[in-house]
Amino acid sequence: MERTVKKVKRIEGSLRVPSDKSISHRAIILPSLAEGESVVRNFLKAGDTLTTLNIYRKLGVDIEEKDDVIYVKGKGLDGLKEPEDILDMGNSGTTTRLTLGVLAGQDFFAALTGDDSLRRRPMKRVAEPLSQMGAKIDGRKDGNNLPLCIRGGKLKAISYYNSKMSAQVKSAILLAGLYAKGTTQVTEPIISRDHTEKMLNWMGANISTEFSPEGYTVKISHTDRLKPIHIDVPADPSSAAFFAAAAAIVPKSEIILKDVLVNPTRDGFFRKLKEMGADIEYKNKRDEAGEIVADIVVKYSDLKGVKVVKEEVPSMIDEIPLLAIVATQAEGETIITGAEELRVKESDRIKAVVENFRRLNIEVEELEDGMVIKGKQKVKGGVVDSYKDHRIAMGFSILGLVSEDGITIKDADCVYISYPDFFKHLEKVSQ
Repeated sequence: MERTVKKVKRIEGSLRVPSDKSISHRAIILPSLAEGESVVRNFLKAGDTLTTLNIYRKLGVDIEEKDDVIYVKGKGLDGLKEPEDILDMGNSGTTTRLTLGVLAGQDFFAALTGDDSLRRRPMKRVAEPLSQMGAKIDGRKDGNNLPLCIRGGKLKAISYYNSKMSAQVKSAILLAGLYAKGTTQVTEPIISRDHTEKMLNWMGANISTEFSPEGYTVKISHTDRLKPIHIDVPADPSSAAFFAAAAAIVPKSEIILKDVLVNPTRDGFFRKLKEMGADIEYKNKRDEAGEIVADIVVKYSDLKGVKVVKEEVPSMIDEIPLLAIVATQAEGETIITGAEELRVKESDRIKAVVENFRRLNIEVEELEDGMVIKGKQKVKGGVVDSYKDHRIAMGFSILGLVSEDGITIKDADCVYISYPDFFKHLEKVSQ
């Protein structure tokens, strides 16, 4: 499906964007391993998260939906059952990598596949540490690509240096660490998103965290049981970012984004936008089950170019393509480096942004690990390719709001993966 987004006068109003994708995944996976019933409110019902829900049903978990509340009847750490068929992970890297961590501790066989995009994404980064712990994993391209098969069982603890600062890798190892003999340790030079360790701690796992000169370390020991939880999933900062960006670049705009997760490992985009000169305020800041939540108010103001360096990337990895789009409207040059991880997302997001900029006659220099964007560029309009990547589709929709002739996005229906009502919400706040 193609979608054309045209120039608007301003962005105005209040939105509660969809619930956080990362926490929604974990709000099914971890309670599935608990003893007793967990209650999940405001679960994000989108392509990837519904994949997680269906996978855990196939692993024997009773998950019931009633009036927008999900009840997960946990099976305990050893209560999952061997799936009767191949587990189809759709497009969800999070479901795949975290579930591999869970399956590493199960004494049964499972096979996993996914769509074309997911079958190209690297899995060895998870398969290798889990194999070191004692899981038997095999797959295409020496275990780097789906389809993969795994037989879990008795695991031993490992110490792992997470150099890529991938939260999915860290989470997979921590989930396997629940089953391992001894204390499993994951260290990363810069903290990646920490929702798994926060939720495990909340559920009573033997887990601790510390910062040191080497970076950030999480330790987890064999755990006998996890307690069920009640969780109200906050709004997703990655989804909120698109509307914050719109208000920041469309003159005379003001928007209120309600109940947004502002965990410091996730709000890097908002901090960077503020550094660019955006008028951003966190109001009604509060603690929601161990996570910080706020209402974010964004008003239009003149922006200037910035530098993004490797240390800043983990807290805004999903929003970097959007930041590049905002940078086209800022004064001066924006330089993004240290973001090579973008090349192995749902699409090669560096290449996707650069090629679409060139289609729109926007000046950009591609780097191996990022890009250089010239500011204050006039956007005439044209046709861009989403590469079937939801974040590319939504990002270029925001650029369409300041284009002279509108921007048409190919395969725009891929937004369903994380934000089914995106275009409806965009129309609602566009004046």
